[in-house]
Amino acid sequence: MPMSKDDAIVRPAKGKNSPQLGDYAVMAASEPDLRMLCGKMNLQKDRFVKLFMSRLYVDEGQTENFALAGPFIGAPYAVMILETLIAWGARKILFFGWCGAVSPDIKIGDIIIPTGAIIDEGTSKHYKKGKNFCAKPPGHITEKIKEALSQRGICFHTGLIWSTDAVYRETCKKVKYYQSKETLAVDMELSAFFTAGSFREVEVGAVLVVSDEISTCKHVPGFNRQCFKKSRADVCEAISSMCLRKTI
Repeated sequence: MPMSKDDAIVRPAKGKNSPQLGDYAVMAASEPDLRMLCGKMNLQKDRFVKLFMSRLYVDEGQTENFALAGPFIGAPYAVMILETLIAWGARKILFFGWCGAVSPDIKIGDIIIPTGAIIDEGTSKHYKKGKNFCAKPPGHITEKIKEALSQRGICFHTGLIWSTDAVYRETCKKVKYYQSKETLAVDMELSAFFTAGSFREVEVGAVLVVSDEISTCKHVPGFNRQCFKKSRADVCEAISSMCLRKTI
């Protein structure tokens, strides 16, 4: 990163004991999905590098290895992990997380490939100047995710996500506002992930599974529903295939 662009005092660094990552990395927000991906990617669950309060798994069996990091929550922490992965060599990073349905057309267990994320968190403004309403990923990884899911006959939605810091301040007024913007769902990290990825000039993409609904201004949890669990397993299968075949 040129000095003219990055004038930060504290920067992500690669220490002498830091692993050298290949181009490909996956960030799994939840602990259950992290464990599932470890199994599908043939990574040993007890062999990892401590990464802040998370774990980093590295496949070193091939020339171009891939990395898997998580769990995490919230935009600031997600970007700390993203920054570190980039500093250690990753250039193509896929985010996998959960979200709450905002659109009445989105239901628990649905899969979303975000085409953008509306910024309502505090991290993005430190990476992008001006009044920016939406952060968007480059098209390459997004198209690769679509292809991977479509090849398996997995249905998905595409559209905008609302990213907020305050999960307990998702009010009815805000839900109706973001519905008017044709937003599909809400999460806590994605807009910052896209913004920081753009700042660091790396390729980023994301896929989300709907875990609950707030579209009617009432909270409907679906964390234990079979459709939610099946969609997570389907996405994990697709992601692991993308990593093993180096098609991110």
